[in-house]
Formats: sequence, structure tokens, C-alpha cells
Amino acid sequence: MIDLIGYGAFFLSTALIFAIITLGLNLQWGLTGLFNVGIAGFVAIGAYTSAILTTPDTPDRIGGFGWPILAGWAAAMALTAAAAGFTGFATLRLKSDYLAITTFGVAVVVQLAALNAVGLTGGPFGVAFIPRPFAGLQSDPLAFNLVNLGIIAAVTLACYLALERLSRSPWGRVLRALREDERAAISLGKSARSYRIQAFAVGGAVMGLAGAVQAHFIGFIAPDNYIPTLTFQVWAMLMVGGSGSNRGAVMGAVVVWAVWIGAGWLTSALVPVDWQARAASLQIVAIGVMLCLILLGRPQGFFGPRRGRGME
Repeated sequence: MIDLIGYGAFFLSTALIFAIITLGLNLQWGLTGLFNVGIAGFVAIGAYTSAILTTPDTPDRIGGFGWPILAGWAAAMALTAAAAGFTGFATLRLKSDYLAITTFGVAVVVQLAALNAVGLTGGPFGVAFIPRPFAGLQSDPLAFNLVNLGIIAAVTLACYLALERLSRSPWGRVLRALREDERAAISLGKSARSYRIQAFAVGGAVMGLAGAVQAHFIGFIAPDNYIPTLTFQVWAMLMVGGSGSNRGAVMGAVVVWAVWIGAGWLTSALVPVDWQARAASLQIVAIGVMLCLILLGRPQGFFGPRRGRGME
């Protein structure tokens, strides 16, 4: 029973980290209509920033700053917001598929930089010994997992409440107006470019925070953690939960992560060991099938707003 509770806490912690990322994407796409498929890159920037600033001194790479964890998270948000804002400034003249291709390119550049900048990121070996909150409890796995779940749940709740408030503010209403009818919003004196850059930066900051939280939750990061599969997962979570709904972003993250873990468990239980490496792609197939079934029944997702309504 204790093991089951501990695993449940670990599962929910991971799902809520994905929920934070999905909340950032919901601000960019669900509220503003910015098609970002470079999610993995922005998450990686946040994770590496906090990891480098908070890890102890190592002879093989830059580090050893020993910052507090909360300071590392704040720096991760600031740097990721700056990177996202710069990306937005350079690319938001593009729209739809052109913007998607550009943001995907940004994610590829970030991953390649993490892979090759060995003196900064550790290269393919990644960054280890990342400090974990309440590390003194690691001798008691159940208590450690429950404490981490409490911290991650608090961060998720704070992001949710902040984004809910932003979405209902005049700033959020301008973003929604730009998505629905850009010409009408511009005619009222609103700068579409400026507001979109702001939305891209704020969404990127949320993704960077999620990357930092994940880095300290796991204690180790490497470039392989930030491959395009991460972007696919987050988009599936938003579509299942409902684009435009913060509540849906959280619920979609939990549901899709449950399906992902369940498909992995079934693969390991039913597929012979020699075939499991090839059968790992069945997790992506399971997400695709689930996404099709849900969208056939509820095209707007679980909590997607009806036409004419804003974010929930």
C-alpha cells in the first residue's frame, strides 16, 4: 500500500509538471493563437539555467554557483522569457505553419547546443547532482515523494491562478481579441505585434519554470529529455483538455500522462523482451488513438470553451 501511494505521488508530480508546461502553451495558443512547436527548447532552457546555477562546483563544466533553488527557478523564468521574447520579436511576423517551422528550429538549436556545449551543459552526459527540495527526506521515499508532490502542486496552483487572472484582465481580453479578429483589435489602437511578443514571453517563462521544477524533481537532466516527443505530448494534453481552458490544460495533462504510462506498462507486460524497444512507439500510437476518439466526441476537448466564450 505504501509503495502504491508513493508511486501515485510520483505519477501526479510528473503529470503536474506537464500541466505547467501545458498552461504555458494554452496562453500562447489557446488565448493568443500562436502556433509554438518549439516547446521542448523552452523547457530545456529553463531546466539547464536552474541546474547550472544551483549545482555544486564541478571540474568538467561551468557551475558551482550554489544558488538557492527558488533563485534558480526565478532565473530560469527570466532567461526563458527573454529567449521566448527574442524569438517572438524575430518571428511573429510569420503565421501558422511558418511560425511552427521557425519555433521547431529554435527547439532543435537548443537541443544541439545542450548536446555540444560540453563545458556548460555537460554535453550528452547531462547535468547531475541537481539539488532537490527537502533532500534530507530521501531516505524515506514515501515522505520525499509526498513533499515533492506538495511543492509541485503549489507551483501548479500558483501558475493556474496567475494565468486565470491574466486571462480575465484587460491584457488577456486584448490577446483574445487579436486571436478572434485582429483587424478589429488593431483598429482600436492595439499593437498586435507587441501583445503577441508579450504573450510568447510569458508563456515561455511558464515553460521555463516547468523545466526548472522538473530538473530539481528528478535531480538529473540530459539533452535526450528534450526531444520533439515532449512537444507532441504537450500539444496532445492541450487538445484533450480543451484549447483555451486553463482547467482543461491541467486535466488534459493528467489524462494523457496516465494513458502514456498505461501504454508503456501494457507494452512491457504483453510484448516479448526482444521486441520491447521496437514496440515503445506504441505509446505514441495510444495517444493518437485516444486523441482521435476524444475529439470525435468532443471536438473542443474536455473543457474547451464554446464558441464565443473565453478561457475558463
